[in-house]
Amino acid sequence: MSVKEKILQQLAENPVIIYMKGVPSAPECGFSAKAVGILNETKIPYAYVNVLQSPFIREKLPSISRWPTFPQLFVKGELVGGADIVEAMHNDGSLLTLLQTAVQPAAGAEPSQTITHSEVEALILAEYPGATVAIDGVGCDLSISVVSEVFAGQSMIKQHQGVMATLSEPLATGRLHAVTLKTHTPAEWAAQQPAANPGLLQIQL
Repeated sequence: MSVKEKILQQLAENPVIIYMKGVPSAPECGFSAKAVGILNETKIPYAYVNVLQSPFIREKLPSISRWPTFPQLFVKGELVGGADIVEAMHNDGSLLTLLQTAVQPAAGAEPSQTITHSEVEALILAEYPGATVAIDGVGCDLSISVVSEVFAGQSMIKQHQGVMATLSEPLATGRLHAVTLKTHTPAEWAAQQPAANPGLLQIQL
């Protein structure tokens, strides 16, 4: 899959997605911090891509969106804009309406019983506060990476057992069928990072 195809897939699969510098819990520029702060106030779930860990996306997205800087907020595949536009729409009340419309189920649609990325992340973070959680995959089969200081000194089996224990309820009820799990300490994660990860995608509740 090309970088462009990956971006288009992310836009198609996520009704609200922001391409930002850093992650919502630790933005790495003031504009990204402003935008995600506003999104968090709305309480609407959104996906995010850390372009600092996805340089291929960082290079390619501006040619697709026709917007040269970050963050970039998309709603239902359409560019909304950067931090200043997000702030202006928040102040006039139009942002919340737009986001609510984007995530509202179609009339007559049954609510999904499949667990969402945001629910998985919340379950893990409840037991591993401050961890970095990266989730990929769709439906019930997910690939999850967790980076936490708690793992220091623990065997890999103990690390995996601890994370899987946080997901026992959705696994037991069938909302989550299969998990591919990777765990790292922050030092291990930093040592393994290549120059690019074009597909990093996470979800913020």
